Amino acid sequence: MIDLNADLGEGFGRWTLTDDEALLSVVTSANVACGFHAGDPSIMRRVCELAAERNVRIGAQVSYRDLAGFGRRSMDVPPDELAAEIAYQIGALEVFARAAGSRVSYVKPHGALYNRTVHDAGQAAAVVAGVRLAVGPGGAALPVLGLPGSLLLDAAAEAGLPAVPEAFADRAYTPEGTLVPRGEPGAVLHDPDAVVRQALELVRTGAGRSLCLHGDTPGAAGLAMRVRQALVEAGVAVEAFAGASRVGSEDSA
Repeated sequence: MIDLNADLGEGFGRWTLTDDEALLSVVTSANVACGFHAGDPSIMRRVCELAAERNVRIGAQVSYRDLAGFGRRSMDVPPDELAAEIAYQIGALEVFARAAGSRVSYVKPHGALYNRTVHDAGQAAAVVAGVRLAVGPGGAALPVLGLPGSLLLDAAAEAGLPAVPEAFADRAYTPEGTLVPRGEPGAVLHDPDAVVRQALELVRTGAGRSLCLHGDTPGAAGLAMRVRQALVEAGVAVEAFAGASRVGSEDSA
């Protein structure tokens, strides 16, 4: 069994990047931009409504405050400030998720923040502190998605949050198991056959409980459909990952 997630809502005003409606017909979990690297209130509301209609799980894709750089520039943000910004983004998305009849079910960092929390204990702890702040005292534990072996997942587990390892179907890996930086040649896989092969191999080896396909990749929706079809044909059940809790609720989805 594998969950399929994609980055959605990555637009701003009249500018759009991701084909949200098409991708939401394929994925089981939606990483929704919360306004710091992309997204705005209208986009967040629309994506939450579409996700709820299709029974797709809504996740908060939190980021550094870097709209101009699409969240892909590493920043030195003080831990207390970063924790507050993480909670702010989750809370903003939760409003629209609730209005659509759903809830925020997990959190996933975006871009530079995602990569930074692989090896930076302070930033990883700040993200986890922000998740706990958003949930509030006595709130249900909110799962955190991250790279296997990352300090982020270690911090989440230590804080009692479900730590969900994920793999990337369309990104190249280093020998150490981290993602090849986007500035290097071949960092993003564009050949559909290569993406499908990597997706099947990652699932076969148990590299993660969730498989990510980037929504900003050209032809992302069609590529996601090919991956899903290949998984089903290989006998893999495509379902949202187990153990995802909802903000402010003791129920598990």
